[in-house]
Amino acid sequence: MPRYATIDVGTNSVLLLVADRQPDGRFQAVQERAEITRLGRGVDKSRRLSPEGMEATLQVLSDFATEARNLGAEAIAVSATSAARDAENGAEFLSAAKARAGVTVEIISGELEAQLSFTSAYTDFGRQASGPLVVVDIGGGSTEFIYGDAQGRVSFRHSFDVGSVRMTERYVHADPLTAEDRARVESHLRETFSSMPPCPPGAQLVGIAGTVTTLFAVQHAIDPYDSERVHGGTLTLVQLEALADKLCRLPLAERQKLPGLQPKRADVIPAGALILLEGLRALGLERCLVSDRGLRWGLLAHRFGVPHS
Repeated sequence: MPRYATIDVGTNSVLLLVADRQPDGRFQAVQERAEITRLGRGVDKSRRLSPEGMEATLQVLSDFATEARNLGAEAIAVSATSAARDAENGAEFLSAAKARAGVTVEIISGELEAQLSFTSAYTDFGRQASGPLVVVDIGGGSTEFIYGDAQGRVSFRHSFDVGSVRMTERYVHADPLTAEDRARVESHLRETFSSMPPCPPGAQLVGIAGTVTTLFAVQHAIDPYDSERVHGGTLTLVQLEALADKLCRLPLAERQKLPGLQPKRADVIPAGALILLEGLRALGLERCLVSDRGLRWGLLAHRFGVPHS
């Protein structure tokens, strides 16, 4: 069976997926890894990737590429998203990745990022959905919303420049968040999301990426993380409201001890929770399905899937 790998270099984390393509065209994961490297630290203000963020990310990228090759992957596709798109020195990161890890990193547009995220969610949830599917992909630097019908045809997709790292760096000035900090984040999100078209009637929402899976893991105290328990789970609006209140109220040191929350993600998770909460409110929905399979799965199908004749 042919074996391929994808690496998703995000603003906050780097994710590896190594998978076999089955005879029916579907992919079976043989290895998945994730490391938080914070490539996008400070990018919102400086428009540059920091030396620390780049070094941490290049180290993990190099390790992941070596691991994929050792597992027998015949090709590796690497994508970079919001932080690399926004940074003036993004090209420097690309050439360093080629030199250090022997991989070509493709900086993908927000529109393609949205499309790949939808592809991933539709593959897992679209076939069961009787109606439209709305996908939200919350990253460190940007958040994508995609509307599609039951056949997988996309009617709206947009990448908004709001992410858990960006909102934290821009608006959170105290630990724990003050009421003013939270109000600034919420106000910016409401204004940003107000430009979305109305949610398709009867739509099911699927949330992908680390913020959403982390919120579910914290809600259910899943520690250590178990993708089998997380993937396909549901977060309700009521649960999210209580969870956002708790995360905003707790100091960082206490958030870091919460079961299900990686300590390195604890500083940005309150903003992440508010993004998902305001997203649900903007759409007028009461619940969100949780997907553990994000952009890296969409990239796998996009680059290495069986072409449809």
